[in-house]
Amino acid sequence: MSRAQISALVCGIGGFGALVAATTSNEWKVTTRASSVITATWVYQGLWMNCAGNALGSFHCRPHFTIFRVEGYIQACRGLMIAAVSLGFFGSIFALFGMKCTKVGGSDKAKAKTACLAGIVFILSGLCSMTGCSLYANKITTEFFDPLFMEQKYELGAALFIGWAGASLCIIGGVIFCFSISDNNKTPRMGYTYNGPTSVMSSRTKYPGGEGDFKATSPSKQFDKNAYV
Repeated sequence: MSRAQISALVCGIGGFGALVAATTSNEWKVTTRASSVITATWVYQGLWMNCAGNALGSFHCRPHFTIFRVEGYIQACRGLMIAAVSLGFFGSIFALFGMKCTKVGGSDKAKAKTACLAGIVFILSGLCSMTGCSLYANKITTEFFDPLFMEQKYELGAALFIGWAGASLCIIGGVIFCFSISDNNKTPRMGYTYNGPTSVMSSRTKYPGGEGDFKATSPSKQFDKNAYV
């Protein structure tokens, strides 16, 4: 198993875990601390629940009662994050089948194609999460800097940064997986041929003068002591 595939698998599965944490988190947006200094109370809102807490440490959460009364951008972010989590799950499965260390998945060529498919799925998962988090963040920042918006203003929550980090990891892991198929094609397999054992007798020249008679290929020369000086 190559180091590139190990890095891609760690990035992909780590990004998938971050996407799950961001999707289930209730801190997609929080009330600004400047507006809650006197009351010491702030509100957390996520894709599925609204939570309120105070300085004493007490929190109360309630889910969104109905889907149809939720704002459109929240519904869009829900769909994008669910798609990101689903794609990340299937990408992790394909990545495990595409690893060279596993015994399932067929030949090395088939494993390379499976790893490339896992890379594409991870990239799509990261793009869905990046789009969903960016859409939500754009809505928050637009309302925050709008002087005509008189309702409660919110700031970016921790879930958005977790979602962006998970999306980046998924995209990086997917790109590495996609390049693994090209690395596999560029690495030729070494073929070895067996020519049989060679003996010392076959490396010498045998003359028909006799089976055991061997003659030197060049005539011997006599040298006296002065020849070496």
